[in-house]
Amino acid sequence: MSVQPSPQWREERVSVQPSPRWGEGRGEGWPCIRDKCVCYRFRQRVTSNGVSVSGLLFIALSVSLSGIVGCSTPGLSGISSEREVELLSHDLAVQLVPGHHRLVATDRQMLKVLNPELKQISFLLHPMLHVTRVEEQREGIARTLAFKILKPQDKEEGDESQQVAVRLGRSLVRGEVLTLDWSYEGTINDPPRQSHRLRFVRPSETNGHIGSEGVYLSGETHWYPDRPRSRATFRVQVTTPEGWHGVTHGREVSRVAVDGHARAHWDVLAKTEALTLVANRFVTKQRTWNGIEVATYLFPEDAHLADEYLGAAIRYLGVYTKLLGPYPFPKFAVVENFFPSGLGMPSFTLLGSRVVKRRYVQPYALGHEIVHSWIGNSVLNDVEDGNWVEGLTTYLANYYYDELTGRAEEAREQRRMMLVGYAVYVRPEEDYPVGRFRSKQTQRDNAIGYQKSAMIFHMLRREIGEQAFWAGIRKLVAEYAGAYANWKVLEELFGEASGQDLRWFFAQWVERAGAPRLQITDADYRPAPANAAAEDDRGYVVSFRVKQHGTPYRLHLQARVKMSGGRVHTTRVEVESAEETFNVAVPALPVALEIDPNYESFRRISREDLPPMLNLFVTDSERAVVLPGVAADTDAPYRGVAERLMLEQQGQGSRQRSVTAQVADTDVRAARGSVLVLGGPGQNRAADWAVGGCGNRVKLGANAFTVEGRLHKGSGMALLVTCRHPDRPESVVSLFYGLTPPAAAKVARLLFFYGWQSYLIFRDGSVVARGDFAPPKRELEVRFNG
Repeated sequence: MSVQPSPQWREERVSVQPSPRWGEGRGEGWPCIRDKCVCYRFRQRVTSNGVSVSGLLFIALSVSLSGIVGCSTPGLSGISSEREVELLSHDLAVQLVPGHHRLVATDRQMLKVLNPELKQISFLLHPMLHVTRVEEQREGIARTLAFKILKPQDKEEGDESQQVAVRLGRSLVRGEVLTLDWSYEGTINDPPRQSHRLRFVRPSETNGHIGSEGVYLSGETHWYPDRPRSRATFRVQVTTPEGWHGVTHGREVSRVAVDGHARAHWDVLAKTEALTLVANRFVTKQRTWNGIEVATYLFPEDAHLADEYLGAAIRYLGVYTKLLGPYPFPKFAVVENFFPSGLGMPSFTLLGSRVVKRRYVQPYALGHEIVHSWIGNSVLNDVEDGNWVEGLTTYLANYYYDELTGRAEEAREQRRMMLVGYAVYVRPEEDYPVGRFRSKQTQRDNAIGYQKSAMIFHMLRREIGEQAFWAGIRKLVAEYAGAYANWKVLEELFGEASGQDLRWFFAQWVERAGAPRLQITDADYRPAPANAAAEDDRGYVVSFRVKQHGTPYRLHLQARVKMSGGRVHTTRVEVESAEETFNVAVPALPVALEIDPNYESFRRISREDLPPMLNLFVTDSERAVVLPGVAADTDAPYRGVAERLMLEQQGQGSRQRSVTAQVADTDVRAARGSVLVLGGPGQNRAADWAVGGCGNRVKLGANAFTVEGRLHKGSGMALLVTCRHPDRPESVVSLFYGLTPPAAAKVARLLFFYGWQSYLIFRDGSVVARGDFAPPKRELEVRFNG
């Protein structure tokens, strides 16, 4: 079906003046004023993710959005209920004119009547798209339908939509299928806005954009007329300028050149919540793997990376089809985006150009997007009923891949970092239950909805066993493909698979805020009672008490006793009350006792027991920044860091969590909270004081510095180091400086991405060494003296 642009490009706004009648042709109507109406908040199925610079943890910048919420609002009259009609399919023909931000389209819709009393049907559409005609096709005859445009007075922030109400004008029969033909056109021009958050980088925000730099039309754009909670199939014809390529869900079935344009046809046979369409000047490459098309759509300058992405995608598809079952879509494509993003849609992922250039092929990156094919894009999640999708995807991709590939130490470090992230970003007074997590807006949300949630699945696996856990996962994927699941469904599925009543587990971990706070008290050992049969090897009994602060949790904890001669004895203890005493028999002299040494159980680690790191400064409720004492042109990188801190504080608004003060380098001892000192010896008089809490592990010089006994010198060297505050162990002091201004400048712009280690050493802007200064002891470790 050919779609031609109008001969003159005019931006026309829909009238919102009162009108007593239904309009035909270009839609004109009225905003509802007196009558009751329904507004809909649309959320598309998109997951948005990002990568931890440390490479240890996918601190996913994920926004998993799905579902629609209906709400009563004065203003719109006669809006049809979602239960009155079911939208079955769209047959879209879309012409994109990027140079004019313009879209010209038709849509043939098939709708099943559920309520024969239905008189009108309402749809959502972008406010700058103007409907020119709506027709019903019936028995080969086209009948023009009346429609009106309704705009609610009270719209939720960010809701870019108008209501189009179509009057049917005839009697209906329950179960009959209506065919509606739409013609509409207009401009969509909302250039992506870069986030200015200090520590949390998420995709630039846009409600859709058509421009010479690229096209991005998501479900939230409302670029085609749609119904709340609809899940339909699609046929899409996309006409783009020559040299451009459109990409959407499903499979491309044909592509031809027509009159200086490119025209492609796509079939989306799986029912889809919200269709995303992107277009750009792509270089494409495909492979076929087990009947699945694996493709890349990259910008010309990055086309050389295609084989790397194709190989990684096939590798992950091979792993996860064995684990989760058949891949649910006909293709998986890596598509490059013109603005920063890490978005996952059914059958493709949309990655910002900078991300693509960084070779985003790790398990916590590309692997995460591929797991979303099953979890989130096949099995659906109604976000208003709680978001379990991000936690399970994080567990399967970011974490479990290390287990699958035999990387036990890396897996342990992932678990540790999940606990560390929670300790850093979630203060007890700001905590909330995992079941209330919807989407990630802050790092606190990430720590709860991604990391704590992932650990819940890990503990569930340990609780019910390997066989039951994976049986539950496979049943979830098989039985809920194309359907919605929530935490209650998961509880039932895993309960059936294990034959256990898991109500206590989900009530404790999903519905309750917080985490256990554990302490070992009264730890000691004594010789075991004499054994006449083996008196010379009677062994010892280690006695200890586990104390929980606050309302106790039901926990299964690993207890490990280290003995003389390097021997280790490990057992499992069950804790259910505020204080419980345990006795563990061991065959040799005890040297140390550790509880949960491998971080198998989710719990709160106190900030004092974490290694010092920049992120403890970032998240302190009070903090101070200390600039060099004498302003000079060479201080520009340091001033830029301080300006970013102050800008981030201004953006906190009423939800302000951290107060940042600037103090002179002569008054640093009076600073409150954690401190960031910028500039080294000779620039900042507080530099030597800043590393005092590190003892002899850090030494500063005029043209070199020493960390952990290793000397570093040279014009390209820079140092970021964090020590415990010498007067307040609950706070930290961080120092950042370069041996030359260029060395500092190359790191300063990305300084707050390096927040997870105690020290990082840079050469010409690249990390050459990193490490942690361990706290004096682990909080759940006791060393015996004798």
